[in-house]
Amino acid sequence: MEISAVIITLNEEKRLEPALKSLEGIASEIIVVDALSSDETVKIAKKYTDEVYKRKWTNFSDQKNFGNDQASFPWILSLDADERLSPELRQEILSLKEEPQCSGFTMPRQTYYLGKWIRHSGWYPDRKLRLFRKDKARWVGEFIHERVEIQGKVEKLSGSIHHYTYRNIHDHVARINVFSDLGAKKLYAKKKKCRWYHLCVLPFFKCIKSYFWRGGFLDGFPGLVISVLHGYSIFVRYAKLKEIWKKGERIEPFPR
Repeated sequence: MEISAVIITLNEEKRLEPALKSLEGIASEIIVVDALSSDETVKIAKKYTDEVYKRKWTNFSDQKNFGNDQASFPWILSLDADERLSPELRQEILSLKEEPQCSGFTMPRQTYYLGKWIRHSGWYPDRKLRLFRKDKARWVGEFIHERVEIQGKVEKLSGSIHHYTYRNIHDHVARINVFSDLGAKKLYAKKKKCRWYHLCVLPFFKCIKSYFWRGGFLDGFPGLVISVLHGYSIFVRYAKLKEIWKKGERIEPFPR
């Protein structure tokens, strides 16, 4: 398979290089779309590829689709700067036939959090469609949780993407603050309203579901933190939605 790997970045100097290293021997080319980073991200990217494009941030889908449009090869492997291909996934991709009889492949994503690989809590297997034919797929989603729309059959790979998402609890809470803004704006754009149960019932239910039904207790202390912060993120998202309605704010794209 001839594969174009696509990574979007913004100030990722501390996490980008391992992601790029994991693509060596897999990708026929690497495309980096950088949202005008102010650190050494671009310098690091240029150690691995000449195809580094600087583009003002719009949203996740736009940045990724722009990268896909620059690709020279029929297959796209999409990777985030805080992700790496596991050795098992690398070998699995290398063993694929030159022309698979499908349009794309999903793979599980496993997160490393608070010193432990998370295998429960609703965070695993967290399958993602990351390897797909360029002419059959497109990223969609204006605000948050972008996804790939694909035409044709999708098959499964068993090797994992390794995800190093949050450096610590402080980083986790900070990211919740950013993404809850995006989530609230997405709900507002759909004319959704915040009801009492969104604030009083849903956060508690989501916490309990993550910790007990999805086995968060099996992940120890990290599982407890994940479950509680999951409930907190729901509360903050809907509280911000209510705030938007009260202020009558106009929706604008939020910077990454």
